[in-house]
Order: sequence, then structure tokens, then C-alpha cells
Amino acid sequence: MVEFIQPILWKDDSLYILNQLKLPETTEYNSKKTIQEVFHAIKDMELRGAPLIGITAAYGMYIGIKDASANNHRSFMELVRENAEYLRQSRPTAVNLFWAIDRMVKRAAELEDKSLDEKKYLLLEEAIEIQKEDESINRSIGENFMPLLRDGIRILTHCNAGSLATAKYGTATAPMYIAKEKGWAMKVFADETRPYLQGARLTSYELHQAEIDVTLICDNMAGFLMSQGKVDVVIVGADRVAANGDTANKIGTMSLAVLANHFKIPFYVAVPTPSIDLATPTGKEIPIEERSPLEVTSWYGKQIAPEGINVYNPAFDITPHALITAFVTEKGIVLPDYQINLQKLLVK
Repeated sequence: MVEFIQPILWKDDSLYILNQLKLPETTEYNSKKTIQEVFHAIKDMELRGAPLIGITAAYGMYIGIKDASANNHRSFMELVRENAEYLRQSRPTAVNLFWAIDRMVKRAAELEDKSLDEKKYLLLEEAIEIQKEDESINRSIGENFMPLLRDGIRILTHCNAGSLATAKYGTATAPMYIAKEKGWAMKVFADETRPYLQGARLTSYELHQAEIDVTLICDNMAGFLMSQGKVDVVIVGADRVAANGDTANKIGTMSLAVLANHFKIPFYVAVPTPSIDLATPTGKEIPIEERSPLEVTSWYGKQIAPEGINVYNPAFDITPHALITAFVTEKGIVLPDYQINLQKLLVK
């Protein structure tokens, strides 16, 4: 039985966040007791991963009102909406952030006839439910992958779409955990994922802890592995999927899709339905977060590039839908035409 690493914990009326910036050397949980602390945990990447960002934002919405003294529903909703707008500014690309915040605002609006204490309790319950749902969603994603895989499969993945990025199981790693439960042999190659090294620090760490056969490679080695016939499938996560299937994921994902297409290797995106954004027509409309040049020019406080060098540091790229073999969601496998089939999936 796999012991999953818990990236967040709710206890003693506080949110405890595993500081992923210090993994794998140090396991450190930090208590977040204010909405400002939650905001900075998301923005500064103390935690990351689209589903986990959404879950954390939901708890942040509760933390933002738990000490409120609003004496009527109107003033209560003003505070809720103010907090929602604040948290929306933390990171722009992962749609789960906005989905979870909107869900919490909607739930708050439904509580007009409740006392203030009841409102607080029910909003906390909603955040807990979002976390529980994510665990179930990820398990289903893993199970739905099984017809696409086989015993002895060799998988390449990028960044961390694992249990550290979700409530449990992960998205791209969910089929790996399910395959392990079935007793399947498999080999996983994990890209290091510059500049934050989520693949090196996080994915390789959690899979190694789970005793899954994982090999760490540099980002620029993937094409060579494919050319040697060492990769059977590529499985990645997603931070946002547009209505036409264009997909935002960690920078470097698009390059893997191009390589997989060239070598005729299936390229699968593991995605929970809250990450599918039908309101965004194509990838061109997905906002791409640009982060500090220091992430590229230094590491652990040590300068690794010339002082004053120009840096371009987008955190995500867009994989065109034509390069994606299929999406695997908790509701099933989605094949092209994505413009039609993603819409059908969400109205099931």
C-alpha cells in the first residue's frame, strides 16, 4: 500500500502547507492562518499544481471570513467577494484557482438565511468537500487510463502532476499508482523540468518513495530517449484546457508533444474536468504567467548566469490540440474532435 505524501493538512482550524520549495531535503509544514499567507503560499510556489492551487484557494476563502463579524448577509458577501478578487490575483494560468473561488462565492451566496456561525461552518465544509472530490477525481482518472496502458509500459512525464499537486494520486501519476496496485511492471522517465526542477525535486521524489521504477533525465534528453525506442507513451497534466483542446501546462510540455508526434508516440493529457475551460476558445486566450528572472539565473541563492543577463521566463506553454492523442478525465477518455467532445463531456 502506497503512503501518499500529503501536500496540505487541515487541523486545529488552520491550514498546514508542505513547503515544496524545500523538498526533497526538508519536510516542513507551515501554518497559514490568514488569507494573505495563503495568497503568498500560492503566488510564491510554496505549493503548486492546478488542483492543489484550487483546493488551497477554497480553504483561503474560508480563512478570509472565519473571524468576520459581518452583521448582515450583504456585508458578509462584500467581504467574500473582496477576498475572492484578492486570491484571483495570486496566479493567472491554472483555471482550477478561479473555479474553486467561484464555487465558494456561489456557496456563500446560497447561505443568506443562515447565521454567521453557520455560514462559516458551511463554507469550511465546502472547502473540505472540494478536497475530497479531487481525491476521487484523480483515482478515476487513473482507472480510466488502464485500457490505454499495459504491463511493462514505459512512460515519460514532465513537471509534477502527482500527489504533491493534488489531494491524492495526482493526475498524470494516477495511472502509475493504479498500475502499481495491479502489480504491473512499468518504467517512468521524469524530466527534471527547469527552471524550478519540479520533476527532479518532486516527481522523482514521490515516485521513488512509492517504490515505482523512476529514472530522472534532463529536459533536453527526451528526444534521444524516444529515438532509442525507450518511451511508449507520454503522460502529462494540465493547468488549463481550452474549448478546442489547446492545453496549457508547465513550460517544456509542448516540446515533448512535438517530439512524440515525430516519433509516433501517444501523447496523453491527464486532466480533471475543473481544469477544462470552455469559456476560453483556444490556447491563444490562455494567460501565460511570467516569473522572476532569478528562477533562471540563480539556484539556491547561487548565481549561475552572468549578472544583468536578459531573461525570458514563462511558466507555461501551450500544446496545440492537434498534437494531443487523447485527454483522460474522471468521466472517461476524450478523443478528437475536441471542440465537440469536450463540450459533450461536460454536459454528461
